[in-house]
Amino acid sequence: MSVIGFVSTYQPTLCGLATFSASLYAELVTSSASQGRVVRVVDFPQPRPSTDVVAELVAGDPASRGRSVAALAACDVVIVQHEFGIYGGPDGDEVVPFLAELAAPTVVVLHTVLSAPTAHQKQVLGEVTRLADVVVVMTGTARERLSSIYDVDMHKVRLIPHGAPAVPKSVSATFRSVEPTILTWGLIGPGKGIEWGIEAMAHLQDLSPLPQYVVAGQTHPKVIAYEGEAYRTRLTDRIHDLHLMNCVTLDNHYRHTAALAGLVSTADVVLLPYDSTDQVTSGVLIEALAAGKPVVATRFPHAVELLEDGGGILVPHKDPVAIAEGLRDALARRTPALRTNARTVAPPMLWPVVADRYRDVVSQLKAAQPAA
Repeated sequence: MSVIGFVSTYQPTLCGLATFSASLYAELVTSSASQGRVVRVVDFPQPRPSTDVVAELVAGDPASRGRSVAALAACDVVIVQHEFGIYGGPDGDEVVPFLAELAAPTVVVLHTVLSAPTAHQKQVLGEVTRLADVVVVMTGTARERLSSIYDVDMHKVRLIPHGAPAVPKSVSATFRSVEPTILTWGLIGPGKGIEWGIEAMAHLQDLSPLPQYVVAGQTHPKVIAYEGEAYRTRLTDRIHDLHLMNCVTLDNHYRHTAALAGLVSTADVVLLPYDSTDQVTSGVLIEALAAGKPVVATRFPHAVELLEDGGGILVPHKDPVAIAEGLRDALARRTPALRTNARTVAPPMLWPVVADRYRDVVSQLKAAQPAA
């Protein structure tokens, strides 16, 4: 039996890393004989939400670092999720002394690998990878960037894809003939490109039946902390300006796994209109493919890597006309081709398969440790 530590944002926090970590915990701990200990990364002290959370790593609080390190002292391996924005200090550099103090072997999972980092971002990621025993990236693009841009020992690097839940057998993937649904979901905020998806709908008004565009998800908590609901208000105003109230819906609800699967089952096409040209990992993209849904996405790196061979349709960034044409193409086909292509991509990315890859890494690190 292994004792595995997890360091990340964590439920009930609403963000992609928290969802990722909870899913990985469920597969490695809840579904096996291993024990798990979670150190939850937070901006300020909060009540512990569950017994699996043994400590909190609080931004700007060195004492919390000591408590977190102590709470993980008995672990065989610690899996640390890395994103610049979740740890304290400039570019999240407070993670560096934390990693340096951990006694157990560490697996660092990189969710962002920037193509044009600042000098300090490059330094931070270099230190993070130096202190890790294993570095996990989720895409070939991320691995190539580490090799060409950063000072990283590539012998440490493993490519393990982002996981996705299996689609329940009860969930239908049929294409409906009445008011086909275009779906975008996830925590929203500037950079998600929702405005371009809305404007694209103005170019699809000639279609009959008229497709419905559903944007499902709450505003990201960090966006709310910075600007409240200003982004959502701008989207609502744009819907009214373009007279699209009959075909665009902003659904301000966060859905957990089962409810989300039900929502995704209603989609005929998934739209990812992201602004970023740097995004190497998208959990939403993986989940859409696992559900066998045709995807129209801007050409961010993860989408290019997974869709270029036929799993979906790639369109330019910030181009509502091109997005509309991609949607028109996906809707007009009404054939199983895109769905079949999507489903062929998905099996290696389902959570049980992904967790087995992590389990192998944990076993290798544990076996390499000297006997007590």
